[in-house]
Amino acid sequence: MEDRLKCVLYVEDEPDIQVVARLALEVLGGFTVEICSSGEEAMVRAPEFKPQLILLDVMMPGMDGPTTLERLRVLPQFSATPVVFMTAKVQPDEVARYKALGAVDVIPKPFDPMTLAGKVQSIWERCHA
Repeated sequence: MEDRLKCVLYVEDEPDIQVVARLALEVLGGFTVEICSSGEEAMVRAPEFKPQLILLDVMMPGMDGPTTLERLRVLPQFSATPVVFMTAKVQPDEVARYKALGAVDVIPKPFDPMTLAGKVQSIWERCHA
């Protein structure tokens, strides 16, 4: 298992958030980032991109985040890939539900672009401790 996080897949339908997240993760974090605008697109692009960690928006048109997570988990190469939900819905019961679905953590939106890469890195390290 690679101990340094390099490849992150971010599934997010809002173009403005995509731009900010890409800058935060690539420029500040030094990660290679693949952005998908929908769960359907993530299902197609994730297998060839081979992300080490997946950031997943919860509310998206079509296939939402929880459904995308469920579908990714069916693919053997993603059965154990850490998935982090990014959402404005962060009440304790909502966070508990996301973790029950198999997410390793939840990053609240709006996120701080200056600290996003560090948060993602620390979640990665915690998953590999």
